[in-house]
Amino acid sequence: MDWFVYAIVGVFWCLSLIGVYYAVRISDKLRKQDIETEAKEILYRAELEVETKMREADLHIKEQIIQQKEKFDKEQHEFRREIHEKERQLEKRQDGIEKQAEDIRKRENLVESTQDKLKEKIRDVDRRNEELSQILKKERATLHELSGLSRKDAVDRLLKTLESELQTEEAALVQRYEKSFQDKSEQLAKNLLLGTLQRYAAVHTAEATSSTIDIPNDDMKGRIIGREGRNIRAFEKATGVDIIIDDTPGVVIVSGFDPIRREVARLALDRLITDGRIHPSRIEEIVAEVNVEMQTFVQKAGEDACQEIDLFGLNERLVSLLGRLHFRTSYSQNVLRHSVETAFLAGMIAIELGLNEKLARRCGLLHDIGKAVDHETEGGHPKIGADLLRRYGESAEVIHAALGHHDDPRIDNPYTMIVAIADACSASRPGARRESLENYVKRMEELESIATELDGVEQAFAVQAGREIRVLVSSEKTTDETAAKLCRDIVKTLSQRFQFPGEIKVTVIRETRCTEIAK
Repeated sequence: MDWFVYAIVGVFWCLSLIGVYYAVRISDKLRKQDIETEAKEILYRAELEVETKMREADLHIKEQIIQQKEKFDKEQHEFRREIHEKERQLEKRQDGIEKQAEDIRKRENLVESTQDKLKEKIRDVDRRNEELSQILKKERATLHELSGLSRKDAVDRLLKTLESELQTEEAALVQRYEKSFQDKSEQLAKNLLLGTLQRYAAVHTAEATSSTIDIPNDDMKGRIIGREGRNIRAFEKATGVDIIIDDTPGVVIVSGFDPIRREVARLALDRLITDGRIHPSRIEEIVAEVNVEMQTFVQKAGEDACQEIDLFGLNERLVSLLGRLHFRTSYSQNVLRHSVETAFLAGMIAIELGLNEKLARRCGLLHDIGKAVDHETEGGHPKIGADLLRRYGESAEVIHAALGHHDDPRIDNPYTMIVAIADACSASRPGARRESLENYVKRMEELESIATELDGVEQAFAVQAGREIRVLVSSEKTTDETAAKLCRDIVKTLSQRFQFPGEIKVTVIRETRCTEIAK
């Protein structure tokens, strides 16, 4: 019985081991299948990730290629522009060299012709001297034969006679040659100036005291005026000019004696009309933008003038002052164009005289530089200009040309004499000056200066050709009552110190502004 139990237990144990064995094998097989499935998924994800990375790499490479191509194209364009600029400069220099070569050839021909004439005159003088010697020998022999004088006495008498005659002939000869030399010098100077003026021609336009602006329709006049005139008042206050709106269809007139203010007002009003938004804050914004642009324009005008006469290395401040001369007139002649013309004329005269052309042009361009600030500094423009040029390191020739071109120029400084001649030629040629604006400008400046002398006045603008003065006063230093008194004081001062026909209207403007920002 025990054996049977042991047998059954052994069989059961064997069956258990067999079951465990097969269970383990089945479990291993299932685990292997899971591992293979997981490996396939990992491989599939890895392939997708590799493919994605490759696509990203391709895109990155293509972007880099495009960027490099754009950079290359930009560098190539810049390189071509520089080459074009250098080619233009080389062509300009080549033209100048060819011109100088032509001048040299003309001078050589003139020198050769002069030498031939001198040789011919020398041969003629030698021939005459020989003839005179023969005549003197014959005269001595004749006198010796006819007179009973000894040879020594005859020679002494003959010499005294010849000496007296020669003194008379010498005085007549000197006088004749002096007159001939004076006539030739005057003719040569006239030919030199005429040739110089004929070689240079410039277009001059006279600045008026008003500018006309076209408007799309007459309804725009009402928008410019604004409700109760607030727009036109804001515009006139910001620019310091007078806006004239009359019955003339399609135009608005900007009037003012200061050409820079007038140009700023013209550009600002034109932009406001184009934009369509016309109100006080927009007006102030546009006027501020145009003022900045005007500073850039002034600098550019000075640089263009320097480039036109081939002058480089000038101080930036002097270039800016030259640009201001674009808006300065003298007897209606544009001072910047007058300076450029004087520079060209001075350079050509210097060439004719064998002097430094570039130095003469520099002297001519800068001779009226004082007119750019003569309304800000006391003294005449020659002295102001000389002080400016000395401050910015110009040479002694340039400084003296600016200082002495209106006075009697010193003979020991030829460039001052050249500039004085070129300045006179430019100012006195036909069509250079049509009428005088000097007195008009001085009158406007004096009106404004009288108003700004009083305490509390911030700005003053003379408008309507001096028939009205608009005075802006500080709201902190004045009240409504003191503003009225200030207006009466200005009128009283004008009546005492200023002579004027008719009447002058004085308007004192006092306002307080409060500004907040909504967020």
